[in-house]
Amino acid sequence: MLSYRHAFHAGNHADVLKHFLLVQLIRYLGQKDTPCWYIDTHAGAGLYALDAGYAKKLAEYTEGIGRLWLRKDLPAQLAEYVEVVRSLNPDGVLKAYPGSPWIACQTLRRQDRLRLFELHSSDSRLLQDNFHAAGRRVIVQAADGYAGIKALLPPPSRRALVLIDPAYEDKRDYRNILQTLADGMTRFATGIYALWYPQLQRTESSQLPDKLKRLAVKSWLHVSLTVGTPAVDGFGMHGSGMFIVNPPWTLHDTLKEVMPYLVEVLGQDSGAGFALETSPG
Repeated sequence: MLSYRHAFHAGNHADVLKHFLLVQLIRYLGQKDTPCWYIDTHAGAGLYALDAGYAKKLAEYTEGIGRLWLRKDLPAQLAEYVEVVRSLNPDGVLKAYPGSPWIACQTLRRQDRLRLFELHSSDSRLLQDNFHAAGRRVIVQAADGYAGIKALLPPPSRRALVLIDPAYEDKRDYRNILQTLADGMTRFATGIYALWYPQLQRTESSQLPDKLKRLAVKSWLHVSLTVGTPAVDGFGMHGSGMFIVNPPWTLHDTLKEVMPYLVEVLGQDSGAGFALETSPG
C-alpha cells in the first residue's frame, strides 16, 4: 500500500534541483514551434500548502526554496525557476509550492500537452482538482505511471520530456526505473528523459547512477547535489541527483555555473558538494 506523501517534503533541496532542471528542459523544448508533450510518471498532488498540513510539520522547504526566496543574487537560470514559485505567491509571502506538473503547466506553451499519472488515491484526487480547469490540454490518470507511459510513446509530435521521479519507498522502484527507461528508449529514442533519485545510505541508491550509465543510451548528463554529511544513524536523505537522457547541449555549461551557487546557499555543512558528468564523446 502506498503511504508516501510528497507534501511532507515540498520545496526541499531535492525539489530545488529537480524543478530548476525541469524549467531548463522545458525552455529548451520550447525553442522549436512544434508542440511537445510533458509526461510525468509520479505527478503527486501538483500543488502544496507550506503554511499548513503536511509541509508545515517538517518544514523542509526552509532548507530549500526558503533559502532562495529572498536572494537578490540568483543566477539567471535559477531565477527563472524561482520566478515560477513567486507567481504562485503574488503577495511575496512563501505560502504555497508548485509540484512538477504545475511548474510544467506554467512553463509550457498553449500548444503543448501534459499527461500526468499518480497512483496514490488521495493525491490523484487532489491532482484532478488542481487541474480541473486546464481542459483537454492536461489529462490526469489515477494509474501506474510505469505502465501508463507505454501507450504514450512515441507522442504524436515526436517531441517530449518524460519525468520519472518515484518516492523510492519500495525498493522495486530502482529496478522499475531502469526497465522503464530501457523500454522508453526502444519506443522513443529521441525523447528527453529526466530521472530523479535520492542520495541515501542504501546500496540501491548509490549504485543507481552507474546502472543508468550502462544502459544503451548515447547521450546523458548526470548531476547530483549533496547538501550535507550523511547522518551517523544512516537515516535521511543527504542529497539527490538527476540523470538526463538526451540533454540539451547547453545544460552542462548552465549547471557548471549554477551548481556551485546551490552548494553555497543550500549546503548545511562541510560535506556539501556537487558532481557533474556527461557521456563520453
